Amino acid sequence: TITPALARPLPEGGYELISGHRRLAACQVLGIETMPVIIREMTDDEAVIAMADANLQREHILPSEKAFAYKMKLDAIKHQGKASMQVAEKLLSVEKVADDAGESKDQVRRYIRLTYLIPELLSMVDENKIAFNPAVELSYLESYEQRVLLDAMELNDCTPSHAQAIRLKKLSQEGVLEN
Repeated sequence: TITPALARPLPEGGYELISGHRRLAACQVLGIETMPVIIREMTDDEAVIAMADANLQREHILPSEKAFAYKMKLDAIKHQGKASMQVAEKLLSVEKVADDAGESKDQVRRYIRLTYLIPELLSMVDENKIAFNPAVELSYLESYEQRVLLDAMELNDCTPSHAQAIRLKKLSQEGVLEN
């Protein structure tokens, strides 16, 4: 049996599929005309959180997918309490994302840092051409610095080690790296 997809009713009529897009596509390819769907009233933030949670449950998830799912979920959780959000509550938001995912707060933060990489470097992380920890350090470089680094990596057919990535981050923060 197929796990039910999740949808919410739209104010103008019809429904928005929150999770189950891949299941729907598979059913369409196979010519299956119906599939189970749970319909639930949800705010935009609740829908984003449900979608992120569903994506994080997939068996195979790329580092970039996990990074953007964590970021979307964290942003939605923070937005839910925006009017009365205190600093302590913001920290609890990261804890909530981490607890839900079975990860540490620091690991969630590292994944979210990947969203600051230029697309070419992020693709290299997904393809296992750049290791996770060096990629996190490289995410602190300005985008133009990341582009210069990408050119150097392609020219020399290599990627920086973790220690080299830490050094590049430090040089960038000191304003030593030049365009």
